[in-house]
Amino acid sequence: MKRKILFIILLCIFSLSLNNIVSAGEKKEAKAVSIKKDDIYKKLDLFGEALAVIQKKYVEKASPKDLIYGALNGLLFSLDPYSQFLTPEDYKELLVETEGKFGGLGIEITMRNGLLTIVSPIEGTPAWEAGLKAGDIIVKIDGKLTKGITLNGAVKKLRGKPGTKVKLTILREKDRKIDEVTITRKIIKIKDIKRALILEDGIGYIRLTEFRENTAKDLSKALAKLKKEGMKALILDLRNNPGGLLNSAVDVASKFLKDGKLIVYTKSRTGREVKYTSLPEKDKFLNMPMVVMINRGSASGSEIVAAGLRENKRAILLGDRSFGKACVQTIIPLSDGSALRLTTAKYYTPLGHSIHEKGIHPDITVTKEKAQGKKEDVFKTIKGKKKFDYTKDYQILRALDLIKGLLVLASNAN
Repeated sequence: MKRKILFIILLCIFSLSLNNIVSAGEKKEAKAVSIKKDDIYKKLDLFGEALAVIQKKYVEKASPKDLIYGALNGLLFSLDPYSQFLTPEDYKELLVETEGKFGGLGIEITMRNGLLTIVSPIEGTPAWEAGLKAGDIIVKIDGKLTKGITLNGAVKKLRGKPGTKVKLTILREKDRKIDEVTITRKIIKIKDIKRALILEDGIGYIRLTEFRENTAKDLSKALAKLKKEGMKALILDLRNNPGGLLNSAVDVASKFLKDGKLIVYTKSRTGREVKYTSLPEKDKFLNMPMVVMINRGSASGSEIVAAGLRENKRAILLGDRSFGKACVQTIIPLSDGSALRLTTAKYYTPLGHSIHEKGIHPDITVTKEKAQGKKEDVFKTIKGKKKFDYTKDYQILRALDLIKGLLVLASNAN
């Protein structure tokens, strides 16, 4: 009897999930699923049998909710590093995160090859100041191994009250050395446009740290400001930008491309393609020389913008190979307040290249290691205040050399 009840519960869960997917506008994809119903029912029957055995024989009493949530968590985790099951609490956390203010360390993390990996530290945060880097593997959190941990579980351990400390054991990707760092948590306030200024000779510089809801509007204001100050060329710095909203990345790229130019397209399992082209803008910056800077912390939306501008022959890429995250996640709410964060498509560059797990190779490779053997400090203290000093950033200096050459070529052509 218990087995039949569990089977009915599982069928209801399956039906609710399918209804959510269909209601999200994916009827065509649902019809294209080729798995036979009999096979699904058999596997659900097996699952129900296992649950019944666990409830009867497990050494401790386990609630049906905990068992189902655990099973859904394992189900999503088995798909790819980016798909997740979100409990109602996790879903609320995600909504808080999109507001751009939360307590923690200031790092974007993912699972890569089963290892908890840093995508990028956010500039000015505790993680940044502690020297964490893109590609670092978090081996332990407060002395506990991260093997088998989920992204949600890691986020919960890393976040906490401001002022509290967390100890991380880090494996460096390049030198394969183990380091231990203790970091004090702070309130993380995300500012999309970190800085916008004229460096020298009319060359503008904009540091864009993430792609969020208001990023394009903030960028428009920054560009207008630099235009008034006599900007003749632009360096767009996307280093350590872990991405964000796809539409925001498209809006940003649109400011530098003619209307209708292909920026990126996504392709689902069924082969259905969705193309994202350059949108009309009141003020576009189409002709001035442009260099886009990327590194191993540039992911997702950063890679969309960088590849879209390069393959439309609008900008030259300088820096280091990007992270290589080129898949689209869709948030699908479920009936009890939980949700699925499901990979529903992969995106491709205008020329049809997939950069997932590969990254983008810049036109001109300039790594920070070539600059100096010690850590760069791009801030100098003047009258007790820290001021950005671009001359200490080797990659920016090389970008300046490049863009000065482009300005000379442009003037000669005229």
